[in-house]
Amino acid sequence: MTATNPASASASISERFAAVRHRIDQACLASDRDPGSVCLTAVSKTQPMQALSEALATGQRVFGENRVQEAWQHWGDLRADVPDLELRLIGPLQTNKAAEAVALFDVIETLDREKMAAALAREIDRQGRHPRLLVQVNTGAEPQKAGILPDEAEALVERMRETHGLRVEGLMAIPPVDEDPGPHFDRLASLARQLGLSVLSMGMSGDFEAAIAAGSTHVRVGSALFGERNRPHMPS
Repeated sequence: MTATNPASASASISERFAAVRHRIDQACLASDRDPGSVCLTAVSKTQPMQALSEALATGQRVFGENRVQEAWQHWGDLRADVPDLELRLIGPLQTNKAAEAVALFDVIETLDREKMAAALAREIDRQGRHPRLLVQVNTGAEPQKAGILPDEAEALVERMRETHGLRVEGLMAIPPVDEDPGPHFDRLASLARQLGLSVLSMGMSGDFEAAIAAGSTHVRVGSALFGERNRPHMPS
């Protein structure tokens, strides 16, 4: 893994956001990319409302959440006050949460099985709300991790499109923590090109420069922005 540039305990959230945005810009320039081509997703899971308010004050509008219930607690009452807010589900989704997820999230990044595709298609049709969808790919074939295997991704995307009428926007992956993330990023980028998908959600606090070099369009950053993660106080 690429060495992490941890958020200083003494730095304010606004300073951390500025530092991460600078790192993103520098990584883009190093890869001959427009800095505007990479979106920063601030991972707000487990964060207190004060931290989220400070993040909003920096102009940040794209946030990633792991759990549907926690996301509602964070953002349910704020949506009307922040009309340009974009919420992205970056954690595993259970089929019994499909209705709530469709109602709240603008993007669901972790679709990895046809049963979930069918549940989302039903809710999208019922609610008339159309969150953008990414397929999570388990590039490291880790049994404990969500995501479809790379060799099975093309068939799932085709079924989502043809059987369920869903528009897939891109792919998402979380490389194994004990491996060089570069080959995993390259594999996801290659798979996206093969499938004609333009969005790549890959790269976190410790490795997003490598992800940007491989073509990431969305990086998911938590600890470098907010510091070490707080323990959640609600069930998953």
